[in-house]
Amino acid sequence: MIERGKFMFDLTGKVALVTGASSGIGRSIAQTLSHQGAKVAVAARRMEKLDELVSQLKADGKEALALKMDVTSKNDISTGIAQTVATFGRLDILVNNAGVAEFAAFLDMTEEQWDKTLDTNLKGYFLVAQAAAREMAKNKWGRIVNIASVAMGGVGIGFPMIAHYCASKGGVVAFTEALADELAPMGILVNCIAPGLIESEMTQSMISDPQQMQTFLPKIPLKRVGKPEEIAAAAVFLSSDEASYTTGATLVIDGGWLAS
Repeated sequence: MIERGKFMFDLTGKVALVTGASSGIGRSIAQTLSHQGAKVAVAARRMEKLDELVSQLKADGKEALALKMDVTSKNDISTGIAQTVATFGRLDILVNNAGVAEFAAFLDMTEEQWDKTLDTNLKGYFLVAQAAAREMAKNKWGRIVNIASVAMGGVGIGFPMIAHYCASKGGVVAFTEALADELAPMGILVNCIAPGLIESEMTQSMISDPQQMQTFLPKIPLKRVGKPEEIAAAAVFLSSDEASYTTGATLVIDGGWLAS
């Protein structure tokens, strides 16, 4: 039961780590968590982008920390989480968002392309979540939000040229469900967001191509591309006390694409 008078989705006192926070969805999630009161550690490989974000947040009176992190590196992850705990005293929320996408025809796809995508988009989620959950378990409270995609499979939509990406995102959903079951006794809730077509660096070439938009937009009932902050709002809910009975769920935010 929500306490009377309590501000909903209040994250004051919570500490969040957002991977892939240098741009797009990750950056918007970090900003929104911060504005809801969380102290945020933002992680990515591009420190200049992170430093800019942290400067903006601090100028608004928020507490933030920039972490140079390659999610395929256990050393980067352990160092980053140790820095977060040393700076803020704990870790409560993880948003696994770091990812890569590269178009490649299946018959021409190289093993290196496959491995890079799966290592970043799936193994990276495992490595960061494992390290983060060990910290959350100390306080018997935690939230892990994994970012998947409508390209996750099993939803009636096929995506050519990105078989490796689709495999990784399908794995994220299965991974989320398994963790939700296993980590529930530790007070850690694990959920997944599956965005549709959202404005970001990753989708910029697609969005700026009128022909591709003529293919995608008729399939989306809202007839527009989504905004990063629309994903961030869902991440805030799943990170909050209000999501206390939600775990193992995949929340699709796609403008109605799957319903059409």
